[in-house]
Amino acid sequence: MKQIDVVIHNPTGLHARPAKVFVNTAKQFDSDIRVVHGAKKANAKSMISLLTLGVESGSRISILVEGDDEDAALVALETAVANGLGEDHEPPPPVETPAPKSANGQQATAVTLASNMIKGIPAAPGIAIGPIYRLQHEEIVIEEDFQGVTTEQNRLHAAIERARIQLATLHKQMLQTASTSEAAIFEAHLEILDDPDLLDAVLARINKQQCAARAWQAAIDVRAQAMAQLNDPLLAGRAADIQDVGYRVLRLLMGADEQQISLPAHPVILVAGDLSPSDTAALDRDKILGFCTAAGGPTAHSAIIARALSLPAIVSAGEGVLDIENLTTVILNGTSGILTINPDTAAITEAETQKQAWKSAIKAAQKSATQPAITQDGHRVEVVANIGGLADAEKAAAAGAEGVGLLRTEFLFLERTEPPTELEQFEVYRDIVKAMNGQPIIVRTLDIGGDKPLPYIDVAHEDNPFLGERGIRLCLNRPELLRKQLRAILRAAEFGPLRIMFPMVADLSEWREARDMVREIQAELGAPQVELGIMIEVPSAALMADAFAAEVDFFSVGTNDLTQYTLAMDRMHPLLAGKSDGLHPAVLRLISRTVEAAHAAGKWVGVCGELGADAQAVPILIGMGVDELSISVPAIAPAKAQIRSLNLADAKVLAEKALACGTAAEVRNLG
Repeated sequence: MKQIDVVIHNPTGLHARPAKVFVNTAKQFDSDIRVVHGAKKANAKSMISLLTLGVESGSRISILVEGDDEDAALVALETAVANGLGEDHEPPPPVETPAPKSANGQQATAVTLASNMIKGIPAAPGIAIGPIYRLQHEEIVIEEDFQGVTTEQNRLHAAIERARIQLATLHKQMLQTASTSEAAIFEAHLEILDDPDLLDAVLARINKQQCAARAWQAAIDVRAQAMAQLNDPLLAGRAADIQDVGYRVLRLLMGADEQQISLPAHPVILVAGDLSPSDTAALDRDKILGFCTAAGGPTAHSAIIARALSLPAIVSAGEGVLDIENLTTVILNGTSGILTINPDTAAITEAETQKQAWKSAIKAAQKSATQPAITQDGHRVEVVANIGGLADAEKAAAAGAEGVGLLRTEFLFLERTEPPTELEQFEVYRDIVKAMNGQPIIVRTLDIGGDKPLPYIDVAHEDNPFLGERGIRLCLNRPELLRKQLRAILRAAEFGPLRIMFPMVADLSEWREARDMVREIQAELGAPQVELGIMIEVPSAALMADAFAAEVDFFSVGTNDLTQYTLAMDRMHPLLAGKSDGLHPAVLRLISRTVEAAHAAGKWVGVCGELGADAQAVPILIGMGVDELSISVPAIAPAKAQIRSLNLADAKVLAEKALACGTAAEVRNLG
């Protein structure tokens, strides 16, 4: 048996989606794999078992492997953890205080602001006005009807297979209406459905003469209760996912199909004890104006889906909401978390005004999303997308992106045991070019390193991987890896305007070596000329921007890493993440210096970090002269709308004030 210790850095710990990646990685190997966290041990190939460990962000776990392929399994799992288990390392969501609980642990009646108001936790922004309709799930009564071990096993497997088809359909629907992250919720449900420990427990009960339905329900209840008792609220909330999957299979075992929510003929606001992810994803948005639940939390999967579907929602409002008489008129404010019962005419009028203003702003932003972002005094700013694959490219094109400012190519290299071939890469880049319909695309070369190792790249252990062999440093040390990627990009450039960007450049010699390799390959292939640029994410590159500007075609400021390196703060550090703010004057001064150097040389500058979608940062960045904002697809329409409301002259004044501030807090207090 071999063992390694790793630290889980995911902002929300080992919750459903990263656990899914961990489990799928473990399942690739024949070895027995166990995970130890504190006094608990789990089967690494069991989704539920892994979740019930309660692994929070920053926790250390031990991975124990025994078998013929134990070495390969350890490398793959260590790599998967280091790569973030399928998640970008972004700051965790703000922690909100749930509604108070009574002494017996039950949810207490929510705190009232006025006699007719109930305060819950905002889950999805927006305002809804209408009659409430209390949702009550159909209670399933299990009748003992044991028909023999073989028959009950067959019934179980048939129900699981039907549930698998239903979940796959839900996953596909969510991909069409939301994003890959929301759709991944139902991938996690599929993993629960295929959990080997769960299946073994159910089959063991069937072997003891329990009918399939009773055996399934008992096994689900045990695991959901264990999950609900975890100290971490986010992980405890995943009990709802287990119950959701359990209820789906149980209905099928009892001869029913997917639950259809019976609704009045007119639109309503749903009130319920809680909503499962399946319930939320299946809501008819023509009939449901919003929802309020007694329990739940803002990080529950139902809340995440509500935000993706633009459905106003309040959660954790307390049991009192269930006592409101059906069809009572209410105002649901998903932004403030307040539910107003039987509002008077004045309150309804005010809410209608707020609702219309909200809807108008959203519609106006979406309607004009394909139009350029031009300030009121005629200054144009390009708004492009950060993407990580073909599906994102298709959504970016539909959302009004004027191109791609950052194509993260790591998705081609992760979760595999050997690097992608040149042909594989070429085909993906070509398809993305076609999806963007002739708009420019910046392809970032492989940005991997000591903190994000790949199993097929031998990288020595580094005590400080963020200052080690990563980005362009790693690729230049493995020229064949970089050469293969550059060949694929240049071949795809025959189909549309591709640009190449090198990450983590800190020194002119690194840039020149990479540039020369591109020129050499261009000559070999007879490939078209493409623009070449670098990311400004290392302070040395910003300080040397004038020297770089004389040679590169463009800069793109990676504000996430630039902030981290400038302030010497790991943006994932549990104590420092809140202080790692890209609006710190030191970071802004480096960006300003970069812009000045670029413009003096006739070059352009983009921003491709999180700061580009920060509403407080947008006018400052524009005022400093940033030419392009590369942001997530959902942020494109709002960002364009904000830019159209700005005046460049005012933005310049604001930028000057920001650069003169002493702290990030002072900058944020400017506007």
